[in-house]
Amino acid sequence: MTRRSLLSIAVLAATAPLDPRAATAQTQLPPTFGTGIEVINLNLSVTDPAENYVIGLDSADFAVYEDGIRQNLDFFTHENLPISMVIMIDTSASMEEKISVAQTAAIRFTKTLRPVDLAQIVQFNDRATTLQPFTNDPEALEAAILETETSGPTALHNALYISLKDLTKQKNPNERRRSAVVMLSDGEDTASLVSDDQVVDLAKKSEINIYAISLRPNRPQDRSRQAFSQAEYLLTALARDTGGRVYFPTSLSELDAVYDKIAEELRTLYSVGYVSSNERRDGKWRRIVVRVPDREGVSVRHKLGYYAPPGS
Repeated sequence: MTRRSLLSIAVLAATAPLDPRAATAQTQLPPTFGTGIEVINLNLSVTDPAENYVIGLDSADFAVYEDGIRQNLDFFTHENLPISMVIMIDTSASMEEKISVAQTAAIRFTKTLRPVDLAQIVQFNDRATTLQPFTNDPEALEAAILETETSGPTALHNALYISLKDLTKQKNPNERRRSAVVMLSDGEDTASLVSDDQVVDLAKKSEINIYAISLRPNRPQDRSRQAFSQAEYLLTALARDTGGRVYFPTSLSELDAVYDKIAEELRTLYSVGYVSSNERRDGKWRRIVVRVPDREGVSVRHKLGYYAPPGS
């Protein structure tokens, strides 16, 4: 029996239909494959030209390419899967006049989480502080957000690096669950020991969508500073590389709408998985492209690739 046949049997066994009455409360276990077989998992955000999320697609609608070679999908779902997320709030001194509105918007965002979802609250200035470890308790999340206090410089890179590590440790290989970082900041990094390259490299190795909300400085001269431009570039790159998204609201009044958009996207993602046809274990970067060939004007956002396993 071929490896592909074995994979197909494993997938069929692991993705047998659930009782429809339990579909919203129960999560299927992920497909189980043989030792040494790596499944490449992708979260797909599909939008039409008007930026509306496209639902109702099935596995046959998607074409997934790795380094230009089409791959066979071994797993597909459009379930509203449980989510584990880190909610990061910039509490550097520059956020002093904005923190109250930021708190209210973040609390409102946590109300979109379900009992099966988990969130961790992290504030960051010159250091990252976990105010509430992963929980599904909405009152605990709200209390943690209200604890945020502003002071000091911004160690954005450090905080992101730590949050990605924390979220990776949270993963359970026996549970299918999406992972995301949702971060709010108003400026450039001024105090990190971790470099931007280190953050990008770690993000590329994760299966974590990064959603960044970057509040623009009020003064045009501040927006044109090189340091702010570098921060803007980094957040854009992180969101693009991980399949997330970056937002640049022009005023605090837009925060609720931005958080609403992120919540909607997390509820409408497609999840697919495949075993690469390239069996080389060379540690090299492999680029992924996903298309919906029969839907004109449809855009698919996803992580841009992954590093192959290194050789032994």
